[in-house]
Amino acid sequence: MTNGRSKMGLSATAQQVIKDMVDSELYDTPLFISNKYLSKGIECEDDSIALFNNVFFKSLVKNDRRLTNDYITGECDLLDGDTVIDIKTSWSLKTFAEQRRKPTSYEWQLRGYMWLYDKDKACTAHCLVDTPKHLCKFEQDIHEFGHIAEVDRVIIGNIVERDAALEQLIIEKWQACLEFRNELIEQFKKNGRKLP
Repeated sequence: MTNGRSKMGLSATAQQVIKDMVDSELYDTPLFISNKYLSKGIECEDDSIALFNNVFFKSLVKNDRRLTNDYITGECDLLDGDTVIDIKTSWSLKTFAEQRRKPTSYEWQLRGYMWLYDKDKACTAHCLVDTPKHLCKFEQDIHEFGHIAEVDRVIIGNIVERDAALEQLIIEKWQACLEFRNELIEQFKKNGRKLP
């Protein structure tokens, strides 16, 4: 959602993501994103939800319903009344503690979830749980956190309220992305197919 200098107002990061998606589509080859951070998030999601529930005296269960509208798709982690809660499993104490000093912004992801699930509020819950040994076997950092009080291992952040005007901005950005995608497809059809 960051504005860039391109004629369509797309950031360099947004343009690269669209290029990767178009390449995947045109060459019929899926692009996989995988790293240790994502692997821990997937493997430890249940642990993080359990930690969140313990700290806030909840009994929420993982949402497994993906929703799609004309512009976006998404599957939030937890629904609690009128609130979307997105679980973020931190890789290490360093990445977790940094959320208190310099939080990572997930505003637009949360706004998308509120729109899709028709909820009024949203937030992230950064959770610090033990890292599976096979993911951190070459790490020097400590990856066991049971000695830290549970209440100190959850950070609530990115608290946002629903805003229809900002949802309209998502639609406008989607239209710019679609235009850029279509240009890339046209370039694919024209470039590199003729001998000199």
